[in-house]
Order: sequence, then C-alpha cells, then structure tokens
Amino acid sequence: MQTPLNTLGSAANLVRQDENPSNPLEELNLAQLRKRTSMKWAAHPENVLPLWVAEMDVNLAPPIAECLKKTVDSGDTGYPAGTQLAEAVKCFASERWGWNGLAVERTAIVPDVMMGIVEVLRLITDRGDNVVVSPPVYAPFYAFVSHDGRNIIEAPLGGDLRISMENLDKAFAQATAGGKRAAYLMSNPHNPTGTVHTAAELTAVAQLARAHGVRVISDEIHAPLILAGATFTPYLSVPGSENAFALTSASKAWNLAGLKAALAYAGEEAAEDLARMPEEVSHGPSHLGIIAHTVAFNQGRPWLDSLLQGLDDNRALLGKILAEHMPQVGYKAPEGTYLAWLDFSDMGITEEAQDGKLATVAELSGPAQFFIDHAQVALSSGHVFGSGGSGHARLNFATSKSILKDGLLRMASSLKALH
Repeated sequence: MQTPLNTLGSAANLVRQDENPSNPLEELNLAQLRKRTSMKWAAHPENVLPLWVAEMDVNLAPPIAECLKKTVDSGDTGYPAGTQLAEAVKCFASERWGWNGLAVERTAIVPDVMMGIVEVLRLITDRGDNVVVSPPVYAPFYAFVSHDGRNIIEAPLGGDLRISMENLDKAFAQATAGGKRAAYLMSNPHNPTGTVHTAAELTAVAQLARAHGVRVISDEIHAPLILAGATFTPYLSVPGSENAFALTSASKAWNLAGLKAALAYAGEEAAEDLARMPEEVSHGPSHLGIIAHTVAFNQGRPWLDSLLQGLDDNRALLGKILAEHMPQVGYKAPEGTYLAWLDFSDMGITEEAQDGKLATVAELSGPAQFFIDHAQVALSSGHVFGSGGSGHARLNFATSKSILKDGLLRMASSLKALH
C-alpha cells in the first residue's frame, strides 16, 4: 500500500520536464549569483570569485522546483515517511549504471551523507577503533570520524591519484592489529581528485577488506556526476562487498545541499547491522528534502545530462587555459565530479605549519591563501584534505564559462607576477 509520500512522489512523476534543457551552468550571471546567501557566495567579499565549496551555480532543475512549489502551496510540510527515495535511487541505479542490486528493504534514510556515515560507523565500530581513509580525500572524513572518537589511519593514494593497494594493505593490517574492529571510508568517485574507481580496483579493495576483516563504507554522493570517458561502478556491485555499506544523495548532482536528505544502503550480509540503526536517525532528513531528492532521481535525468555536457565543456576549457597560461601547474583531468585537483607544489608557494591541528573545510593556507590575496579567487585549500594535500588546491568548475575563465586568468596573472 502506498504511503502519502509515495503518492506525492508518484504525482511528481507527472510534472512536466524539458527533454532538451539548456546548459544549466549558463543560466545565471554574476550579478544574480552575488545575491545568493549560501556558503559559496556569502563567505568572501564581492571582489572574490568563489570557485571553492561544492555548490553549483545553477537554478533548480524545473521538475524539482515545480514539485516543491506544489508541496509548499498545499501545506505538506510535515515529517518524512515512506520508501520512495530508496525506490527512486534503485530505479536510477538500474537505468544509469545497470545495477539491480539495491534492495529497498536494506536501506535507511539519513539526514545527509556525512551524518549517515557517522551512524553507520557507530554500528560497526567502537570509540577508539580505526578508520582508514585514502588521502588526499574529502576533508570532513577527518573531522566527523575524529569527533566521534575513532582514529584515522591513512592509506595515501598512489602517484597516479588512484587507490594504492599496497598502501591499503598496510593500513588495513595496522588498523586491525590486536583484533580491533576497523572500517575503510572510501570516496567513490574520489573527492578531491575526480578519480572514478574501476570495477577491477573496487574488487581488489573488497578482496583486501575481506582478507583483513575490514568493513567498507562507500561515499557515493558524486556518483551521478560521471564525465565523458568514464563509467561508474557502485561499490556494492562488486564481488566481496556483501558486508559493506554505501551512501548517496542527490545533493551534489542536483545542487540540493540545503534540502537535507540522503540514503544509506547495505549489502546482503550487512542487513542486520543496518537494521540496528536508531529509529530517530530517520527524523533528520526533511520532508521537503526527501521529496526533492526523489524527484531529482526520478525526473531530473534530462537536466542532469545537460549539466554533464556543460561540465564536460568546462573541463575542456579548464585544461586548455591551464595548458596555455599555467603550464607549470600540475593537473590531471578529473573523470567525475566537478572538482579539479591542482598541484602548485613547484611554484614556491609554501604551506603554513598546522601544528597537528584538525583543519576546517574553509581554512586557507598555501596556494588557496595566495590566490585569495593576489587574484581574488577562492579555492579550497589542499592541506585540509590530509596527506598529499600540501601545495595543492581544489577548484570547483561548476559555473559559467565566463566566470571560470575570469577566475583562471586572474590566477594566471597572479602567478606571473610571483615569478
């Protein structure tokens, strides 16, 4: 029997959608964006171009905006209920990635991906246990894990910015020494490098995790954002992942960070663990968030396809400008996400000593501080991403071509002045 929210979700399927939407990244100009009050546009003075935190410079996809307006107009702003988000993700995974292994009965709604990760860690580890990460990696992995009483052990990426199985093997052995329970918190696709892990790589991860008794949690929030030339593999689709977990959300791909909702799902052997998640966790997502994310996965695919084409064009523009104006900057084109990992370590821009302090996402040092000061461009500071981040910065290219080009040329001019 359908719940009221399922019914609304079904009604949302009737919302008109443009089969050939225009590039969402080119709909807003700088003056319009300056009026925004979210973190990306509010954190810096107006003379700074913000190319940092993972927000996109887009309007809401029309099906999402229309459904939210109808929901608010009807006063349907209570508590979330039903399984329509899980059903939407299951359908999206089947059609987009050819994966039919997501079982709705092995899912749970959570406030957002990071809070969901913390709740899953609480199911499979204790305070004082170890969590392995592969830096440079999403900075909140460090903060959320550490603040919840778990210890971080690093298994750095290889020089090719891909998972190093050798480093992972050593870290797993260290993490489980003395019989401790341990988890591997993985970014799939990888943030900040934009690496899209292959099926073979993920299978190797699963084999190592099994051999060491490590439980894997895969953060797949960027999974819909796969650029031309790459293919996404859900971690739970590879052999050996049956005791693992994954989490996803429409937050990044449809720019819904302000509408809280995410989905945690478990492999077959992890179902009993997920069933122990406290009921109150499901109170965290908002009703409007669940609705918006459901419509995104069900009705937002044409808009997403147009976005991906725009991001692919911006990726090409980024590579072209770097090659022409900043050839000394180390850069490997990302395979997914809208994030570029830039290496300025040979530029003579030094990092400030951090004295072992846990860095915050907005904290600046080295190249990011340099470009704020000398180019009025905001990037994410590399040092917050852990080992391997020093001398680097992360750039968000989910904006218009004109803003992206302006920011990059400002950066190039500041580097020329430096030398």
